[in-house]
This record gives sequence, C-alpha cells and structure tokens, in this order.
Amino acid sequence: MDIEDVPISGDMIRLGQLLKFTGLAESGAHAASIIASGDVTVGGEVETRRGRQLVRGDVVSVMVPTGAISYRIA
Repeated sequence: MDIEDVPISGDMIRLGQLLKFTGLAESGAHAASIIASGDVTVGGEVETRRGRQLVRGDVVSVMVPTGAISYRIA
C-alpha cells in the first residue's frame, strides 16, 4: 500500500481539514459524511470524529470505490 506524505505547517491538522486538503471531500459537510460512513481510519482504528486532531506521523486511510487511499501527516 502506498502512503502519500502530507506536510503540515503547524503542529496539527483536523481530520475534516485533511480530507478537504487532499481533495477527497468537497466541503466540511462532505468530509463529515465520509467520516460518519465508517470508511476512515487513523492508525488502523475507525475514526468518526471530524475534529480529530492529527499530528506528524499519524496515518489516515480512506476507503474509496477503487480501494484504500492512505496519507501520513508529515
């Protein structure tokens, strides 16, 4: 599985912001819908909180129709 590094400028980024930044979500409401579906994991655990704070080293995976897309916070 390929993991794409996503550099952040601050100490953290929220999960909903990450989904919008990577283009997986078109809006905050769309990000909330994706997260609520149970298709998002952080560190291998299902995450349902849009406001979850992600820090460097966290790995986020999102299930899409073509398979999982994974991002590492850098």
